[in-house]
Amino acid sequence: MSEMLVTVLTPCFNSGRTIGKTLECIENQTYKNVEYIIIDGGSTDNTLELIERHRDRLPKKLTVISEKDNGIYDAMNKGIKLAQGRLIGIVNSDDSYEKDTIEQVVNHFGKNRYEVIYGMQRTYFDGKEKAVVIYHHDFLPLQMITHPTCFVTKETYEKFGVFDTQYQSAADYDLMLRYFKSGEVIFTPVYSVLSNFRLGGMSSSQTGVRENALVRFRYGYLSKRKYWFIVVKSHIYELYHRKN
Repeated sequence: MSEMLVTVLTPCFNSGRTIGKTLECIENQTYKNVEYIIIDGGSTDNTLELIERHRDRLPKKLTVISEKDNGIYDAMNKGIKLAQGRLIGIVNSDDSYEKDTIEQVVNHFGKNRYEVIYGMQRTYFDGKEKAVVIYHHDFLPLQMITHPTCFVTKETYEKFGVFDTQYQSAADYDLMLRYFKSGEVIFTPVYSVLSNFRLGGMSSSQTGVRENALVRFRYGYLSKRKYWFIVVKSHIYELYHRKN
């Protein structure tokens, strides 16, 4: 019986300083039946040159697209549309998987039509390991699960939709709450490190704080009063730190 095809997507833009480690983590996977799709936003640095240097070591099922897009979620949606694998994972161009990440995911996959497999995330800040975390999906109304570890069935995206590009940083949270509220998507936790994630992006900014609160409010998990309290507090925090 042949191995199931798994697709991994990497959205990138001017990622020459970090994408090398991301490419290496795909090259070194213990699971080999992988389709790899890189969606570049039209980089002007050496990103594409680095990808070409790695081409011979990357999976044979390799697609590289370089064109202007409307941000990271638009790039992810492009990749999802192209993906041929039964499961789809997303590793950003400044993050990386463990060597056995895809193998672990396949081994834990419950073969459900609508399923999200997720696991533990090793988090780095200023080059130092800060924490290893997992947030159980039962608490999704309060806390986003570790999205960089997620692998989602293609059929889940097809039935329940892809990323909502109105968000700058919280489309992943909106997506997972949409799946969670459907009552049809199975969430399968894996208690092993699947992803290495660098803090400091949009999702950890005050924009991310406000958007996460907005998503929770729209799904009915946050009162209007509490939502506006978080928004005002976030703006005050932002103004204070700009002055200092």
